[in-house]
Amino acid sequence: MAASIAYVGGHLQYGVNFCKGHSYKQAVRVPGVTLNGCLQRELSWSCGMSKSLQIRRCNLFQSPTNEKLKSFRTVTTLAYLRDGSTKYFDFAVIGSGVAGLRYALEVAKHGSVAVITKAEPHESNTNYAQGGVSAVLCPSDSIESHMRDTIVAGAYLCDEETVKIVCTEGPDRIRELIAMGASFDHGEDGNLHLAREGGHSHHRIVHAADMTGREIERALLEAVIKDPNISVFKHHFAIDLLTSQDGLDTVCHGVDALNTETQEVVRFISKVILLASGGVGHIYPSTTNPLVATGDGMAMAHRAQAVISNMEFVQFHPTALADEGLPIKPKKTRENAFLITEAVRGDGGILYNLSMERFMPLYDERAELAPRDVVARSIDDQLKKRNEKYVLLDISHKPREKILSHFPNIANECLQHGLDITRQPIPVVPAAHYMCGGVRAGLQGETNVHGLYVAGEVACTGLHGANRLASNSLLEALVFARRAVRPSIDHMKSSSLDLRASNLWARPVVPKSLGTDVMHKILRTTKEVRKELQSVMWKYVGIVRSTTRLQEAEQRIGELEAKWETYLFEHGWQQTMVALEACEMRNLFCCAKLVLSSALARHESRGLHYMIDFPYLEESERLPTVIFPSSHTMSTWSSRQLHQHSTF
Repeated sequence: MAASIAYVGGHLQYGVNFCKGHSYKQAVRVPGVTLNGCLQRELSWSCGMSKSLQIRRCNLFQSPTNEKLKSFRTVTTLAYLRDGSTKYFDFAVIGSGVAGLRYALEVAKHGSVAVITKAEPHESNTNYAQGGVSAVLCPSDSIESHMRDTIVAGAYLCDEETVKIVCTEGPDRIRELIAMGASFDHGEDGNLHLAREGGHSHHRIVHAADMTGREIERALLEAVIKDPNISVFKHHFAIDLLTSQDGLDTVCHGVDALNTETQEVVRFISKVILLASGGVGHIYPSTTNPLVATGDGMAMAHRAQAVISNMEFVQFHPTALADEGLPIKPKKTRENAFLITEAVRGDGGILYNLSMERFMPLYDERAELAPRDVVARSIDDQLKKRNEKYVLLDISHKPREKILSHFPNIANECLQHGLDITRQPIPVVPAAHYMCGGVRAGLQGETNVHGLYVAGEVACTGLHGANRLASNSLLEALVFARRAVRPSIDHMKSSSLDLRASNLWARPVVPKSLGTDVMHKILRTTKEVRKELQSVMWKYVGIVRSTTRLQEAEQRIGELEAKWETYLFEHGWQQTMVALEACEMRNLFCCAKLVLSSALARHESRGLHYMIDFPYLEESERLPTVIFPSSHTMSTWSSRQLHQHSTF
């Protein structure tokens, strides 16, 4: 693979070459270099690629090219067209969280929009966000202070230009939400009530009690439903992006999706794609993410030759509800862990071990207000040293009325299980929560794949660095969703739709031919494999890591994936076959390997990535981890687009 990447005028400029017989899947550290006559500043977010990866371009596999696309009649469309199982739009948005919906509302003023969402439109990480949105809205606060807090929490790996943009533009994005009808809590003085959370030096968290994400999602969805230019396709699982090669450039033309209610494959052809598909929490057994968070967007983008960055930085929220510590246990295992928001500690909540000994001051002078990575590691250390399964978070020393008004959702959930948080401490344990890495994005959400933009958790903009500051995630999603609008419109206006382009890629097929018995066996095996993958990730690639354990995980996951794929194909599975569970498993494997590759490449402890054998910060390692596109020679099913030639 030969490749070059440069940052010019706010846009990623990128070229990728492939050569038969070479595969570069390893993560690399990227210093500032000069490329194409453009000097890159040291530690620049959009910096250069290692010279060792310069290899001449060869034809590895057949794929659609732009020359073929140009040979067909093209049309410009304002409303989507139907061609059997193919739909044509100006814009396609994958995901219905805050990033996807906010973007859709803006680009809908200029063309037709498809919002493709895996489950119900409200089922997203946004809907589960409790704490709020951080923004400088108080006279005693400042942009500089918010920037400093973000960079400190991010262990100085944040891209400073990105941080400045997000912190500066954030207040206007909040005002836009309010103008659209989002209702946030106000204080007795009539002004917005601003909370404080771990890592923040000021009160700057705008919130709607402890259900902020749900309120934002409600306001955005109401607006989307009313917009005649937006069509929402619920229960449509995105399978793979449709890409072609134009010289050295990869171009995105749409996406294949599986309608999980009708079991039909639908092909969306569009001029612009926004990937806003959320995170990858379900590579771990316990996560605060909803069931839909299986890393689909990151995996699809990786298979489509997009650059991936900083995947080692998995944020474990320090305080998810520990069901084992509840007086009345839930009747069945939760699909996702119940989050106890950062704001509980921000409001004065204190962490104790089961002997009611306060322990956070032993680990950090900021105590309970330390950033999440510090608190999560401290809890993990307590649990391992004391051989206990959870710790206690106590807010009961605060006035009852204040607790119930600030945390009604948490109070109600706990009360259903026999625990009154105004009188008793809450049992909590860390759980996978947020991916700080993802698809590498420029300052306008652009990727190295032409026509593909990213926003929200699926993206790696450089804002979070090695650890996300509390309540910066919704803020980032809002800012980058808006920043991606202008270049998307420009791209749309300079592009055209090909009514016959959909025939250039092999279509995925639903495996009806395998029969019910075989499918039941495949799905049962896939469910077991999923649990095993999650177990390996938690045991070896969790809060505290080591090179030996990461290598053990790499071997185990490689063997597990090979065994699973062999089972599938021995039972009649084919390269282009799709089923929800199998495709999710494919994406989970892909993302787990991206996390592992990145973790093995970072020989230091920084932010969320803590290594026993590299326990200190290393200035030479203060660089983003980057995984460049790889050839697919000898690759697995999870690493290839379905329409590529199979190696089986």
